[in-house]
Amino acid sequence: MRALLFRAALERISGRLATLAPDLEVVVLEPDGRLTLKGETLTGEADPEVLWLSRDALGPQLTDFMGHLSAAKRARWVQTAIAGLDHPVWTPLADPRLQVSNSSAQGPAIAEYVTIHALSLLHPIAETARHQANHAWKRVDFREVAETRWLIIGFGNIGQEIARRARAFGAAIEVVRRSDAPHELADQISSQADLPQRLPHADVVVLACPLTEATRDMADAAFFAAMKPGSILINIGRGGLVDEDALRVALDQDRPAHAVLDVFRTEPLPTDSWIWDHPKVRMTPHSSNRGSLTGDRGDQLFLDNLARQAGTVVEQSFRDSATPLPAPKIERAEAPVLELLAEALTGQPVALDFNQQGCWAVLNRHDANAKASLAASGGAVFVFGSGGM
Repeated sequence: MRALLFRAALERISGRLATLAPDLEVVVLEPDGRLTLKGETLTGEADPEVLWLSRDALGPQLTDFMGHLSAAKRARWVQTAIAGLDHPVWTPLADPRLQVSNSSAQGPAIAEYVTIHALSLLHPIAETARHQANHAWKRVDFREVAETRWLIIGFGNIGQEIARRARAFGAAIEVVRRSDAPHELADQISSQADLPQRLPHADVVVLACPLTEATRDMADAAFFAAMKPGSILINIGRGGLVDEDALRVALDQDRPAHAVLDVFRTEPLPTDSWIWDHPKVRMTPHSSNRGSLTGDRGDQLFLDNLARQAGTVVEQSFRDSATPLPAPKIERAEAPVLELLAEALTGQPVALDFNQQGCWAVLNRHDANAKASLAASGGAVFVFGSGGM
């Protein structure tokens, strides 16, 4: 199998990649635009089966990479570092022969961004700062987060990460999504059609949905008129979700009282935009994903998904090469139940085996090499099967 990676991406994961997929041919897109294979310049196209559209693509080499993608006749899987692929630049990814894996690596960072901004606006930090500046000894009452209701519009990976953090503070969580199936992180599930009835109850409204024809300009004058006075709007989805002119009018009416905006209809935001200077707006330049661990999570996500694509045995320590996690321990009496579960998940006959440390592995019953790997692993956990577990 052949893969196409950026030079910087390969340098970050080369050690782990060599252990995970020693037979993988890696074609490298060099900073000067050349393609290399095993250090030698490659003439002609790379024609990879696997392409990693890593964070390194968000720069001058994006055009080169997308050109190689379009020309790759054998391409079958692309891992992206992007959560949403609605921009026209990603059009080649719509090729029906491609399996495209979006990134979930940004989720925790964006969720922290949302939560921190919301909490800082719910708590009277600005008011107490003014009292401090005036040397005024004035106590300020505040509303606890457990009394608030958060309406999260869009409940993919990012929406769920936001819900998880808000729930930790005791907030009530209502989500808007297409499916009405119950979810452990949601106290109530509604649809987009329910918004006029649900917005008046929400203290924090988060836009975390993709931009589609159904959601474009969703936050319009009627949307804002239905919002609760004093509420907070946070948009980390797409700029096209919000009618910015309607938002300007709504802010003057305190519906919402504050807007936190990380995405805009035009990016970069024009220097003469009213958004820069409005006292009720916090704006950031599409940077809510720039957490210190986002890149590392993205790298590991590629390795995990590559292992599933290759149908290899995945060692748990790859999930954190610096600090391997301890393998879970089970009793031998639990083995039959776990065997049935693993067989249902993988579609293959499996058996549990134990090493001297009492740790376990899921193995193909007929795979002697996998059993030998267990004996040499010192207790690592293995998952066998092309689909993972």
